[in-house]
Parts: sequence; structure tokens; C-alpha cells
Amino acid sequence: MPESPQIEVSVIGDISTIPATDWDACTDGQDPFTTHRFLLALEESGSVGDGTGWAPRHLVARLEGEIIGLMPLYAKGHSQGEYVFDHAWAGAYERAGGRYYPKLQCAVPFTPATGRRLLAKSEHSELASGALLTSAMQIAEENHVSSFHITFCTEAEYTHGPKYGLMQRTGQQFHWENDGYANFDAFLAKLSSRKRKMIRKERRLAQEFGGEIIQLTGDQIQPEHWDAFWQFYQDTGARKWGTPYLTREFFNIAQQTLRDDILLVLAKRDGHYIAGALNFIGGETLFGRYWGCAEDHPYLHFELCYYQAIDYAIAHRLARVEAGAQGEHKLARGYMPSPVYSLHWIGDEGFERAVNQFLTDERAAVDEDIEFLAAIGPFKKSGD
Repeated sequence: MPESPQIEVSVIGDISTIPATDWDACTDGQDPFTTHRFLLALEESGSVGDGTGWAPRHLVARLEGEIIGLMPLYAKGHSQGEYVFDHAWAGAYERAGGRYYPKLQCAVPFTPATGRRLLAKSEHSELASGALLTSAMQIAEENHVSSFHITFCTEAEYTHGPKYGLMQRTGQQFHWENDGYANFDAFLAKLSSRKRKMIRKERRLAQEFGGEIIQLTGDQIQPEHWDAFWQFYQDTGARKWGTPYLTREFFNIAQQTLRDDILLVLAKRDGHYIAGALNFIGGETLFGRYWGCAEDHPYLHFELCYYQAIDYAIAHRLARVEAGAQGEHKLARGYMPSPVYSLHWIGDEGFERAVNQFLTDERAAVDEDIEFLAAIGPFKKSGD
């Protein structure tokens, strides 16, 4: 009987030690956030690393010296910047006398966007994924880490998680799906009359702010645009999180290495940029990430974040727009509820049983909520 191939899994604390070509050979080209260039920008800019509570501990799976799989993994000293909330778990565990932090988090920092988390070359996918999962849980156990989490994973990864003893969790976001629309009016034609009129009114009022709206990507993006967007980002970050997650240096690096991945939508009035939305361009999906403004104007937020994104997706034949976390107000604007997935391992058996029961109840509630919201969505019903 042939022996099983021996996979060696190691831990690295600096993604720059892995060549970009080796890292990206394990990605599928659809997700900009798990590329070497994006994760390297986070590390080189100091957005993750010392003092941030996000310590890189990436896993590297090798077969006969060849890198066949990777896991973007972090030792976390808090639960910020994750968007799958376990603060209540941490509080309960520590009230019971346990130590919840540090924990291990397989994720893209500050990025609630679905994508592969077990990165592997296609011909070694099952072998590498199993080795990475087994190693991550073994590392957590050997180092007495409370828990291991995989957030915003794919549905396929979610489905296979329980085979490795991982608990399943579901949440929801609001995504716009492209039904082969020729233009924005073709999308509007699928909506109920009331929602169609509302969106047209919002777009008209937003466009009356007294300036122009521009879409920029690639070489169209210049350093001056980041100077403006940094101010918007700081304002939004201070209000939402207290301290912005990304450093100013991240945007300097983005100008050099990520601008082909980026769609920047800016509103300009009287020679000054007054608002902006930052999107990342995937193989099939436009990912809305950040928004900010220096002036308040009616419906400008909806225009820059949602309607301009739909315009771009239609023009470039992208399948969907993921508009980020939360926000039921997106439903009326054509963004429908979609499940998002995560997987969790907890070392303490008693605490694991309690969390598992919570997750069972939560999944049922999320399913009901998605079903309800889908039923009251903005699209025409049969017979309309």
C-alpha cells in the first residue's frame, strides 16, 4: 500500500519571506485580498504587526519542498477588525476564569469579504487544505490558545469544516447580483415601481450637490487622490472604530502596488474633493470597502457607495457587488440578503458545547431573517 505523501507545515511571521509568485500560485485570481501584494501592504505599512493586535502567523504547506498551500493566519490580542463578532464569547469565557486572548484568526484583516481562506494549488487542494486545518488546530492546542477561527470563508470550506471538528457559523450581508443587465435602467426595470422611483430620485438629488463624480482606477489614481481619501477615511474610522485600522502608509503602498485592484469613486466640488468611496476589483466581484466625506449632501453616500458600484459592475460585466458588512438600508437599493460563513474551534470542551448550542440557534435565526428580507425585497413580485 503506497504511503501518504508527507506534508510539512511551517509558520512564518513575515509574508515577504515567501516569493509573491509562490504565494499567488495558491490563489484563484478572483480575490484581491488574499494576494501577496495586498497582505504585504498590510504588513509593510504597519497596519498589522507589532502593537496592532494582529500578529502574522501564516501557515505554509510544502510537499517535497514545493509550496502547495497557505493560510493567512494571525495571533489576535482582541476581536477588533473582524466583523464576525465574538466579544460576548470572550466576555463569558473570561468571567468563567478562562483566558480568551490570544486566539488564532484565519482571515483578511479589516475585510468582511468572502473568499478562499485555505489557499492551495488546485492539484493539491484537498491534501493541502487538510494539512493546514489540522496544523492550525494543533498549534492552537499545543500553545494553549483558547480558540481558532476562520472568517468569511467560502461555502465549500464551510461545508467541509465539521469534518475537522470545526463549528459552523452563518451571518448575512447584502449583495447586488448582476442579472446580465445592459445598463442601470435595465436593473431599475426589474424593481417595483415605488423602489424604482425612489432610486431615481435619490440619484437625481445626489447629483445636485454642485460638483462632479469621477471613477478612477489604475494609472488614473494619483497621490493627490489618496491625500483626499485619507481625510475621509480618518473621519469615518474615528467615528466607527475610534482609531482607523489602516495607516497612511498603506495608501502610499496601494498607489504603488494595488492601484490596478482599486476603483476609487470621488465627488469633487469647487476644485476640492469632498467625498469618496474605495472599492476593490475582483475577478467576478466588486468589493465596496470604505467611504468618507468632508461635507454632507443628501444621498451622496448612496450614490458613491451603491449606485456607482452598480454602474461599474454592469459596465465591466462583473457578477456582483459586495457592499461590506451590515446595513439593511441596502435592501431597498437592490442589494439582497446573502449568507456569509465562518468556522470556529474552541479548546475548552465545556465552553465549546455552550457556543455550539448558541450557533445552532443563531443559524436558524439567520436563515429566517434572510428568508423574510428576501420576501420583502425591492424586486417586482409575480403578477406586478
